Amino acid sequence: MAAATRKTPTASHSPKQRRWSQSVTEHSDAMTLEDQVFTRSPKEIARSVKRSAERSTRRKATPFQSAMSMLTFYGNRAGRTLPASRRRALEEAKEELRKLYHRPSKSP
Repeated sequence: MAAATRKTPTASHSPKQRRWSQSVTEHSDAMTLEDQVFTRSPKEIARSVKRSAERSTRRKATPFQSAMSMLTFYGNRAGRTLPASRRRALEEAKEELRKLYHRPSKSP
């Protein structure tokens, strides 16, 4: 019996279906971020996302929830292609965001 070939998750989807995150970013009530925010240091990412969340009039949740959701969304959107160093930076940015909002740290 021949081994079945396994398709990659995106192989059976059209380009339009694969780009759902771009559509969400452009057309949802998500807050507007500064350019190149996720290329910065974790502290700078956290401060920038906090600023954006507090200034945004397009958010539905509290500024903390919106900012944390945006960090999570970015990490999920990048998926496996996000280098380990950037994934670590995102996790550090989440911890920094918790500090900025005086929230308890996430337990390891």
